[in-house]
Amino acid sequence: MLDRLKGLLRGTGSDREASGAAGRPSSATSRRSSGTGAPVPRQSNGLEQFFAILRDRGSLGVLDFSGVSQENISFLTNMGHRFASEDFLRALEQTFGEDGLRSQSDPVLVDQFVSENLSFAPDSLDGVLLWDSLQFLSPHLLQLTVDRLYEAMRPEGCMLAFFNADEKQRTIPVHQYRIADLKTVNLIARGEAPSGQYFNNRSIEKLFQKFHSVKFFLARDHLREIIVRR
Repeated sequence: MLDRLKGLLRGTGSDREASGAAGRPSSATSRRSSGTGAPVPRQSNGLEQFFAILRDRGSLGVLDFSGVSQENISFLTNMGHRFASEDFLRALEQTFGEDGLRSQSDPVLVDQFVSENLSFAPDSLDGVLLWDSLQFLSPHLLQLTVDRLYEAMRPEGCMLAFFNADEKQRTIPVHQYRIADLKTVNLIARGEAPSGQYFNNRSIEKLFQKFHSVKFFLARDHLREIIVRR
């Protein structure tokens, strides 16, 4: 992660990520390692707001948590931004195994995960596409992740995150996210996984209490979209 962000700041993040991710091992039995099925387009008010915030601010550093994809690389670099990507959910599974929530209580594994995947340079990011990744973290690792992102983001930077709004679901769908246009994202199914906790508006606001603002977009498909401003 740290090497990729250094590359991003030099303007070479997308090329380094594309070449680096191809050589990563993946689990053949993973429920989340790769997308399957046809992409399903989804209109996203949160994504539209994310790009509106980045507009007219020059070349910015953007990090995508959904894994390397040519669609996202091309879309962000064509807008003039420096881009890096990380398959955050695959990194979770590689560190903690498929029973990730229980293993996330292991301090040795948590330290390993943080050092390998959350070593952001201070003031290095202007935008982060978190998508649905925060839902699959234990409370402790979740707060560590958000705190690291806060330190990494520049003032006026923003993050886009999705949370499942159906409190009755014990497992929730996992997706890869591929940007189609300024307000449309294609969802590619990656199976299902248990959620670390249920997120309502109050718990989300508490999670991001260090940040300047949190804006909610509630859609009909049980996805709560949020924009967080640094």
